[in-house]
Amino acid sequence: MSLNTISAAEVLGRLQEFDTVIDARSEAEFGEDHLPGAVNWPTLNNDERRAIGTLYVQVNAFEAKKRGAALAARNIAAHIEREVIDKPKDWKPLTYCWRGGQRSGALSLILSQIGFRVTLVEGGYKAFRAAVVQDIARLVPQINWRIVCGTTGSGKTRLLKALAAQGAQVIDLEALANHRSSVLGAIPGLAQPTQKRFDTLIWQALRQFDPARPVFIESESKKVGNVVLPLALVDAMRQSPCLNLVLPDAQRVALLLEDYDFFVRDVEHFCERLQVLAEFRGKVLVERWQTAVRAGNFETVVQELLTQHYDPAYLQSMRRNFAQFEKAIIISPEGYSVQAIEALAARMLQDAAYLPTN
Repeated sequence: MSLNTISAAEVLGRLQEFDTVIDARSEAEFGEDHLPGAVNWPTLNNDERRAIGTLYVQVNAFEAKKRGAALAARNIAAHIEREVIDKPKDWKPLTYCWRGGQRSGALSLILSQIGFRVTLVEGGYKAFRAAVVQDIARLVPQINWRIVCGTTGSGKTRLLKALAAQGAQVIDLEALANHRSSVLGAIPGLAQPTQKRFDTLIWQALRQFDPARPVFIESESKKVGNVVLPLALVDAMRQSPCLNLVLPDAQRVALLLEDYDFFVRDVEHFCERLQVLAEFRGKVLVERWQTAVRAGNFETVVQELLTQHYDPAYLQSMRRNFAQFEKAIIISPEGYSVQAIEALAARMLQDAAYLPTN
């Protein structure tokens, strides 16, 4: 029986047509990245895939395929028993593996023999990944970007959240990257996504936007922690209109102490992260900051971090890289609280002056 197939490029616009998207790869492969909304039904799990690979290399392909077939048959049977028995005849699954070959092919064949209308992704995840990279480059230039600038602690993330809550189109790169985009930006206990996963999350956000409405995004550099922004997005951001969010220094310090409260709770972790700055600011200054932190003088340290490290580097980078930064519209909330920034977001969305055109 021949299987229905669909190209990866077609899948990008037709995911909603399928009742279930099934990733037949191992748990580790699925964890690196997967199609939006996919569920993981491994044809071979992590250990089994590793063992079959070793058998393939150390013995031969024939012996590996025999053993792999036995394992795959048992796993597919378990998936059917657990997930498929209650499915109606008109259930329409989409399946894929790494290259659309044996693992998803075996699962798809059995499901189709049962009588389900199964569709297999040609080229598997590998082809999907290539299609996503191409589609990001296609989507980015169609969007009217509004770059939310502002020195560290000015409330850019709070503003993006407030804008999104009030119906604006927003992409929060730091939220997608699980990182606050600075030397001290790693979030304890929260791992960053893989580069592949980060790209897919960006693509998922881009495909939801209405090109006729502006999209607000923070003025990030090329990297957010360990993940890299798509080049097309970097280029578009650097040419787009800017909004410059401004807060007084004392309010920036207070905001940062709220948003980075885990540093206040774990002083030694804060001191450990400060050590990274010795390369830039010198060992003597960093040791002084560490001593002050251990003495509870957080406000002093944060103030000096802003004025001596973050602000000069930020302003230099913005003037060098963002073509419209010097003519950015200044926006200022009536304070750093969430409520004050929500009020600013409301004013922005009601006043065309805050929505500069290209």
